[in-house]
Amino acid sequence: MPTKFIFVSGGVISGLGKGITASSIALLLKSAGFTVAPIKADPYLNLDAGTMNPIIHGETFVTEDGMETDQDLGHYERFINENLTKTNYMTAGQVYLSVIERERRLEYEGACVETVPHIPEEINRRLFILAKQAKADFVIIEIGGTVGEYQNAMFLEAARELEMQYPEKVLNVHVAYLPLPPSLGELKSKPVQTSVQLLHMAGIAPDIIVGRAVKEIDKERKGKIAKFCSVDEKDIFSNPDLPSIYQVPEYLESQGLTDRILDKFGIKRRSSDLSKWHIFNQKILAAKKKVKIGIVGKYFRSGDFSLEDSYVCVMEAVKQASWWNGYSPEIVWIDSLDVEKKGAEEILSRFDGLIVPQGWGSRGIEGKIQTAGFARKNKIPYLGLCFGMQLACIEFARSVCKLEEAHSEEADPTTPHPIIHIMPNQKEYLKKLQYGGTIRLGAWPCKVKEGTLTFDAYQKWMKMGVNSLYTLPLIEERHRHRYEFNNAYKKMFEDNGMIFSGVSPDGLLVEAIELKDHPFFVGTQYHPEFKARPLNPHPLFLEFISACAQTKKS
Repeated sequence: MPTKFIFVSGGVISGLGKGITASSIALLLKSAGFTVAPIKADPYLNLDAGTMNPIIHGETFVTEDGMETDQDLGHYERFINENLTKTNYMTAGQVYLSVIERERRLEYEGACVETVPHIPEEINRRLFILAKQAKADFVIIEIGGTVGEYQNAMFLEAARELEMQYPEKVLNVHVAYLPLPPSLGELKSKPVQTSVQLLHMAGIAPDIIVGRAVKEIDKERKGKIAKFCSVDEKDIFSNPDLPSIYQVPEYLESQGLTDRILDKFGIKRRSSDLSKWHIFNQKILAAKKKVKIGIVGKYFRSGDFSLEDSYVCVMEAVKQASWWNGYSPEIVWIDSLDVEKKGAEEILSRFDGLIVPQGWGSRGIEGKIQTAGFARKNKIPYLGLCFGMQLACIEFARSVCKLEEAHSEEADPTTPHPIIHIMPNQKEYLKKLQYGGTIRLGAWPCKVKEGTLTFDAYQKWMKMGVNSLYTLPLIEERHRHRYEFNNAYKKMFEDNGMIFSGVSPDGLLVEAIELKDHPFFVGTQYHPEFKARPLNPHPLFLEFISACAQTKKS
């Protein structure tokens, strides 16, 4: 088996940056000439991330083949600039279900099926499948959660067993936290020592430690970690807070992380090319002009805190497009309930552009509809994503087509004007309470109408060489929805000035809408943010930011 396996675990707190560390390692090894396959191992018993609350779990990322995954897969795709599949994601639920199904098929030949060894064996079987499918030189496994938790114990056990079986082919990277208490004024290494001790209790000794902190780890702290965690000081790497997550790979590379990993495997690098990544980071540093973008949603308020992870792909797409346009984005999160209470004029008038992202249900819906109306009337660039497109259509129906009771069946099943209605095949799923994994998911083709702003946006930025992922007029974009535009109202909308700039190849599903005589008013049923990447920023986000910049100037 030529594949090497790198397990990335974390300690002390969640949200520490394991995903960015795993993504950075994948990018660095790819830049060194190797084929990489990152995978997220989530400890949840959910079969996928589709039914998880965004406030609790964060954004659900959708792959080309329709898998609803953890947001870290979005980071993997953005860093290595490759499409991933369902084999790049596993949950404890998938693993346990697979073992039970195999037991039912007598694949264990009558053995007593137990948590150990069968669960770790199933985890590693999936890693072998991924390695073979991707023809990977390296599989990078990010273990969700923190060491010491019951939930991810079997993933750690899988790592231990795999290293016992193939000691020369497994490496363990541990990401640990060094806090900086204001009253003490120095980084404290005890949390690192504690998490490494917990890792030792799981039978794993870290080969490399990546220290997360607000500032760079000094030599004294590295010496303490080396002494009390039984690692060489050369195997301790600093990952401080940086202005952008995209600076992390170069920062780790400057410390020699790639070569250290390869040395431990006894491998020589085949190449060394981070030039495109470096050019992108230079764009970040050069962007001085500001553009102010308001994102109106409802999945980021948790008590007294705002959780940006609920819309991380949207946020990263905005950043990438801004930097490529030469602007530094100021992103402001707006609760749609605040728009309902205080009014759009008071909340939204200070922005250069507005985005209404994905969402579900009726809570806060009127605030989003008001946002679309405010942007339409005041010529403020507007980008509606999935739910944001649907609500823009409802606002248009109410205000322009004079259908005052127009709504979505999702929010008001009794509306006399269901501008947005449920897709026919979805009715049966809902009747049977089949919610998980049944919505329209993954990449679907869309035919873009020539002469529209949407078509011109794709064409413009592809011609400029900024994005190379598309061909026109037929594009493929990723979806995640159960409701669609009601074609019974299509002619009325067109008669009143709405342009349907993208439809499914059979013409039955509206995929993109836009308005005439507006700097930028575009809505998409699909999620362009899922395919936005640093080296391939999405054309619609690029054009949206370009329009915001023009609006700002005027």
